[in-house]
Amino acid sequence: MASYQTIKALAEGFYKEKGSKFLAFAVPVHSEEEVKAFIAQKRKEHHLAVHVCSAFRLGADKKLYRASDDGEPSNSAGPPILGQIQAYDLTNILIAVVRYYGGTNLGVGGLITAYRTAAKAALEAAQIVVKEEQIQITIQFPYEKLYLVMDLLKKANVEILEQNLDTVCSLILRIELSSSKIIQSKLDNLLK
Repeated sequence: MASYQTIKALAEGFYKEKGSKFLAFAVPVHSEEEVKAFIAQKRKEHHLAVHVCSAFRLGADKKLYRASDDGEPSNSAGPPILGQIQAYDLTNILIAVVRYYGGTNLGVGGLITAYRTAAKAALEAAQIVVKEEQIQITIQFPYEKLYLVMDLLKKANVEILEQNLDTVCSLILRIELSSSKIIQSKLDNLLK
């Protein structure tokens, strides 16, 4: 069983230096699509901000990660944020730091300190949880079986990511790897 550490829910941090404000948002994510959507949302909410720098890491194996300086000097924002994710040994997480410029340049060293401190503040405010590796599956079944399928999924504590309820229903599910074979078997028996 592969387990990993992540955060339970959105957490925020704040840092201020020479008039510049750094708002950090740490959020659990499962895909690069979620990462892009969250960053786009922050850009929209904070359209007056000059930068939305970020870092994320995905997967129980922690092999997929990226850091973005978003126009700040090279390696002054994204890598210090990623460094905090690594220091806390987290994955399936995104930290986006929104910067409002205060009129004074901080220099590369000042930026590194600011982005690292804001990211750390968000992680200190977060609830860290241990989760088990999960997989995503898609199932299809006739509408008549909907109640039985939903009842089984509820009892098994399965997360439904997407649903299309028509004459032929389709669900995209996220299931813990260790229980996936048992749940798949129960679904197969139910849908015979």
